[in-house]
Amino acid sequence: MSGLLALLDDVAAIAKVAAASVDDVVGQAAKAGAKAAGAVIDDAAVTPKYVTGFKPAREIPIVLRIAQGSLKNKLIFLLPIGMVLNTFIPGAITPLLMLGGAYLCFEGAEKVYHLFAPHHHDADEPQGLVLDPVHLEEQKVSGAIKTDFILSAEIMTIALAEIPDGTIWMEAATLAVVAIGITVMVYGSVALIVKADDFGLMLSREGRLSATRALGLGIVKAMPGFLKLLMTVGTAAMLWVGGSIVLHGLDVLGFGFLYGLIHDIAHAVAHSVHVAEGFVAWAVTAALDGVFGLALGMALIPVTDRIILPVWRLVRGKPSGH
Repeated sequence: MSGLLALLDDVAAIAKVAAASVDDVVGQAAKAGAKAAGAVIDDAAVTPKYVTGFKPAREIPIVLRIAQGSLKNKLIFLLPIGMVLNTFIPGAITPLLMLGGAYLCFEGAEKVYHLFAPHHHDADEPQGLVLDPVHLEEQKVSGAIKTDFILSAEIMTIALAEIPDGTIWMEAATLAVVAIGITVMVYGSVALIVKADDFGLMLSREGRLSATRALGLGIVKAMPGFLKLLMTVGTAAMLWVGGSIVLHGLDVLGFGFLYGLIHDIAHAVAHSVHVAEGFVAWAVTAALDGVFGLALGMALIPVTDRIILPVWRLVRGKPSGH
């Protein structure tokens, strides 16, 4: 009996340690996820543009496919890569993030360039082809997952930097909780956004009160404009995040002139207004990071069109005209 009681005491002690470890993982994940909130908002703003233009019945399946790709990005690729790099080659993380940031700048700048050159084709869109809905969906999902990979890398890197030093298993578990929680939050929000018009239509038709029907009709009328605004915010977010990644990376690598200049300008403007100085400093920094991102992206468009894409098509064995 005494041996059984001792065993039960040991089991209880192990359970307490396990519970404490779970609490630590959840607590650290919450703090790390909060630090990555900016990139999370960008991810939620960017994604709905990949769902627009499809039949309502395909919207949720497309969001689910992108969410599954996002989880795969985070858990299968980014988590182990991040742990290995953080443990053995921490200096490689910054240049890799800068490449991702440059890609975001290029993507955002292409959207802006389309406003002035509407016949210019996206780098990942085949020219001269009319895609059927199935191929168009595949292309959009693929593009969304590629963009998500960059934003997810930023989120995971920020989260990893905020996790206190501990065992590799504790860090990995915390990153996994961050990855799952953020993915659910982002794509749950995206699903609500893309189905809001259907919800409004249901209210306008089936609402018992005139106020309810009016609310539903208002949602239906507001959603096209809201989605266009969200696409604009998504493009701005790509430029802002991409520019900030590249600038911060340059600073880490010892080329911090622009990073320091933007910091000084932002704080000078904030001190001059004497109102909400923290917010003003952040807003000015974000705006200048976006301007830098736009300039970098515009510079990358001809490089991509004339050098990178022809080389890529040559490697894949495709003629340059296709």
